[in-house]
Formats: sequence, structure tokens, C-alpha cells
Amino acid sequence: MMGNIEKMIVHQASPVSYELPVGDARVDMNAAIGSQLRLTYGGEIHCVACGRLTKKSFNQGHCYPCFRALAACDMCIMKPETCHFDLGTCREPEWAMNHCMQPHYVYLANSSGIKVGITRGTQIPTRWIDQGATQALPIFKVATRLQSGLLEVEIKNHVSDRTDWRKMLKGDAEPVELTALRDELVDKSNARIEQLVAEHGDAEIELIKDVEVTAIEYPVQAYPEKIKSLNFDTQPMIEGELLGIKGQYLILDSGVLNIRKFSGYNIELEIT
Repeated sequence: MMGNIEKMIVHQASPVSYELPVGDARVDMNAAIGSQLRLTYGGEIHCVACGRLTKKSFNQGHCYPCFRALAACDMCIMKPETCHFDLGTCREPEWAMNHCMQPHYVYLANSSGIKVGITRGTQIPTRWIDQGATQALPIFKVATRLQSGLLEVEIKNHVSDRTDWRKMLKGDAEPVELTALRDELVDKSNARIEQLVAEHGDAEIELIKDVEVTAIEYPVQAYPEKIKSLNFDTQPMIEGELLGIKGQYLILDSGVLNIRKFSGYNIELEIT
């Protein structure tokens, strides 16, 4: 089959269920584990936003005009504490109302180790799965993306806000008692948390204590000893046995392929 690929669709199960969009098709990738894959890039990239043909992909599948114009590609998406919606300078205020001015969660996740992150409520547990987390725990619910970013900035003084993707793909992280860590981090960040609550109101920032840790299992037969990153831009044909899937990565015996990075690429997929 052939078509433009997008990030894999995930379904929470044990293990996680993956579907790869290829054009209009949705390929069950769990069923392909143990099979030989051949993915061939024909040289075309179509913008995931407007569909136009582009020679280069920006921000995971956008053409340059969309990269420059869309709020989804603004720097404040990467750094939510810099949200400028209230200043009236958002590129797409209507989009922001549906994506940024919505309830968000600050969470702890264990992927390559402990990290703090943020996500919209509608993206739980998808966000955790996309990062390859084996454990996750929401710790704050807030009213806007800006507020989640301000909390994240404080908590990342004590834990990382990044995933080491190479380490994540070498195996599952050692389990951690996330509820105890949450309490420790809240205690360390208490002064800043109280300040933010005073500025935004009790109803805007809520500490979550009545939720259990989510455990996530991935469909992986074997993890690689060494990580070799595969790239369609330098290797138009990628093939190998599919050993497993974690995060948005296909783990092949020939290397690992970040599907999300190549959203919009026109690919022919063969499974044998």
C-alpha cells in the first residue's frame, strides 16, 4: 500500500495497540511484529495541514507557509509558559480557544527516567504513550496551557522535562513510586505553587491526589543493544524485521524509525 503517513494512532491496551495511517488505510502494526517490513520513500512530502507538496518538512510535516502561519507551530507550543494569548498576539485565537484555553494537566512520567510534562486532558494517555512512558501520574489540573507551563517551569527545577529517546528505546525504565515523588516535588515547589494559586485562583489550579499511577506496556519482542536512527532523507528504502513498537518508534532489527518525524512523507509499505 502507498500513501502519506502520519503519526501512529494509539489505543490504550496491554500492550498498547498501534495503527499506522498510510493514505486512507489504517495498518495494524501490532500484527506486523515479527514480520519483514519495507518502507520506500518516493520523494514526495505533503503538508499535514494544507496538503500542498513541499520539498522540506518543518515541525513534523508542515510546509514552510503553514509553519510560519499556524499557531500550532508557534514557539509557545514548545514553551507554554510564553503563551501570549492574553496579549492579543496569538496567530489563531479561535484555534487557541480550542487547544490552549482548555483544561491541561501537569504530569510525571517514567520513560527514560522521571520527567515532568504537560498535556491537554483530551490527550491522556496518548501523550504518555507517544513519549514511551511506562508509568505516568497527573499531579495538577489547570484551566489553561499557560498555567500548566508556569507550573512545569517550577517543577523542572527538580526533575527533567525531557525524554532521552535512545535510553527509552533500550528497555523499560526502572519503576518509581510516583505518588511519593509527587508529594516530594509539591513540597519543594510549595512557595511558587502558592504564588500561582494566589495569582490565578483556587478554581484554576488544582492539586490531584485521588488518582492512581497508570502503567503502560508496549508490544516489544526485543530491544536493540545499540540504537541506529533510520532516516528517509538519507535512506529512501528502509527494511528489516519489526521487533516492536514504543513511543512513536518502529524498532527494526536494522535500526529505529521515528514515524512522527516523517509525517506527510509519501511511503510505500510492504509487509511480508
